[in-house]
Amino acid sequence: MFLRKSGIGAATAALLAFWAFPAAALPTGYETGFQPAASPVMQQIEDFHRLLFWIILAVCLFVLALLVWIVIRYRAGANAVPSKVHHNTLLEVAWTLIPVIILVFIAVPSFRLLYFEAAVPKPDVTIKAIGKQWFWTYEYPGSAAGFTFDSLGLSDADNVKANKPRLLGVDNAIYVPVNKVIAVDTIGADVIHSWAMPQMGVKMDAVPGRTNHTWFKATMTGVFYGQCSELCGARHAYMPIELHVVSDADYAAWLASSKKKYAALENDATRVASK
Repeated sequence: MFLRKSGIGAATAALLAFWAFPAAALPTGYETGFQPAASPVMQQIEDFHRLLFWIILAVCLFVLALLVWIVIRYRAGANAVPSKVHHNTLLEVAWTLIPVIILVFIAVPSFRLLYFEAAVPKPDVTIKAIGKQWFWTYEYPGSAAGFTFDSLGLSDADNVKANKPRLLGVDNAIYVPVNKVIAVDTIGADVIHSWAMPQMGVKMDAVPGRTNHTWFKATMTGVFYGQCSELCGARHAYMPIELHVVSDADYAAWLASSKKKYAALENDATRVASK
């Protein structure tokens, strides 16, 4: 757990292990772009970002060129007598309409993306993520045998032992099947948290007394990492999220073993509490 202090050696080893992980699962040092998209939502976010980049670049270059031209063309040395013109209808209409057209051009794909993110399809799997200071509790509801478990961040030493990246590994990860719609319901147990998984294009606040809904559909198998993305107290930085995307067969096997594992833990806790 993060509450245990770790030495400089463990932290250094964890940092070295971080660089050894594949870029598809982790942010990389000195990177300026996104991690590879692993869901349709994130792919659309990347596409919109790319479109927006070129629009902003064109606007910036135009404004820069205009400023350079004005500085040279209308410098004091070349204009001993300054112009008295203070009104030009054509220019005023142009610099009003052109920005409006650009903003509308940006707004259309922006709203399309927002609606795509907000409309949760019929889920194949539903997970409830409960934010707590400072760990996550997950519920896999089911009509027959649902189960609940806590997911706590590992210490630097434990991350090294488990070959997991520093500040991102957990003791109990969540598992989902690939190419299936995963609904995530978030709620906070104490203060506001935020469940964020960058490669899935997901970031949803976990607010006490309110259940928020989001979703993703992982298009590749692997291990993905996220973190709490809402300042929630002294140990906000130690609320990692570890997501394993696996095949249907592996997910079914994990589901069966987890029902037994966490049911046994709940029974043990009940027996201890009753004594």
